[in-house]
Amino acid sequence: MKKRLNGPQIMVLGFAAVILLGTFILMLPVSSAAGKVTSFGDALFTATTSVCVTGLIVQDTGTYWSSFGHGVILTLIQIGGLGVVTVAAFMAMVSGRRIGLFQRSTMQEAVSAHKMGGVVKLTGFLLKLTFAIEAVGVLLIAPAMIRDFGWGRGIWVSVFTSISTFCNAGIDLFGNFSSVTGYVADPLVNIVLMLLIITGGLGFLTWDDIRCHGIHIRRYRMQSKVILATTAALLFLPALWFFFVEFTDMPLKERILASLFQSTTTRTAGFNSVDLNTLSEPGKVLMILLMLVGGSPGSTAGGLKTTTLAVLIGCAYAVFRKRESTQFFGRRVGHDVISTALTIVFLYVTVSIGAAMAISAMEGLPFLTCWFETASAVGTVGLSLGITPTLGAVSKAILIVLMFFGRVGGLTLIYAALSGAKRQEGKLPLDHITVG
Repeated sequence: MKKRLNGPQIMVLGFAAVILLGTFILMLPVSSAAGKVTSFGDALFTATTSVCVTGLIVQDTGTYWSSFGHGVILTLIQIGGLGVVTVAAFMAMVSGRRIGLFQRSTMQEAVSAHKMGGVVKLTGFLLKLTFAIEAVGVLLIAPAMIRDFGWGRGIWVSVFTSISTFCNAGIDLFGNFSSVTGYVADPLVNIVLMLLIITGGLGFLTWDDIRCHGIHIRRYRMQSKVILATTAALLFLPALWFFFVEFTDMPLKERILASLFQSTTTRTAGFNSVDLNTLSEPGKVLMILLMLVGGSPGSTAGGLKTTTLAVLIGCAYAVFRKRESTQFFGRRVGHDVISTALTIVFLYVTVSIGAAMAISAMEGLPFLTCWFETASAVGTVGLSLGITPTLGAVSKAILIVLMFFGRVGGLTLIYAALSGAKRQEGKLPLDHITVG
């Protein structure tokens, strides 16, 4: 009897298939501005960073790829941001096909919904919300882009930038690996991009709470409350560091915008409005930690997620207060959630550090510089200190694996690989071990 693929396996294979298809299309001469065949390695890296909405690049997006190539990259970004399963569900809805129980279960996993009931309706809302926010982003950013690039090019850059920003991809068409450094003092561009990054990284379930309950935050799910509180802290506190430590030589207006923008973009967006090589070592370490945290569950962002960090902080607080359980907003968090959070942090930290050690040894580069790139890859951020295009084939392959790991999710990959493993029945005898 043929065994049916489970949800994690479908997600892993779906992402892999889209990446491979995108790779072969990007290899075609029509995809490059010079009309030549792109190497498999560069095309694979570009397709992976697009689908995994990361933003690390080996070829300058604005100048190397043709208009057709830009269209392919943007399509891959949109698919990657929404998720392969969500896009497949959208196509089924449009075609009028019936969505069965198994498909609904897979959709539930894809959008991190707590229950299967209403998941089709929720997915429809998420798709409408995504397209609406991206359209508003285009309208808001268009005046600045038309001013700088003219009508035709300006509108296309606005569309590309809005979608890339909301999907937290951080890939741009500005050219020369410059990202948005040319707009460091532009309030309109900074504010619009920050709002797109934040809305894309909050998670679709949080937006469902906002839609259903409006400003009545007390009615929100505990998860939504935790996400909003953690996101606010991760936006405000790092901004203070950047303002008072890193960007002290800037005029006040640029200093405020740069501090807020770097604090916002570091958690998976991938744009940068300043040269990151000018940061101090503590500043780079702060960015690494923020990149590893990433966005929220069920969002377009990657990373180990804001809720994971919140659970660990809550667990530590419970230990300090000698409480038996971790609590948020009058609710208790299960021990299985805490175990999962610890596992995720262990995976992301060890994988990023191990990969950085390997790249540092092979390339002869400083460990911190390499850890910045690997944290950016596994957190699907895309910020870079400029070494990615110069890396060797093996090092680039490591980054490709990290980007895939970060977008699909470490636990999803493990569950997909170990789907046939038997669960342990019963419990072993309890014994004690001293920690701390």
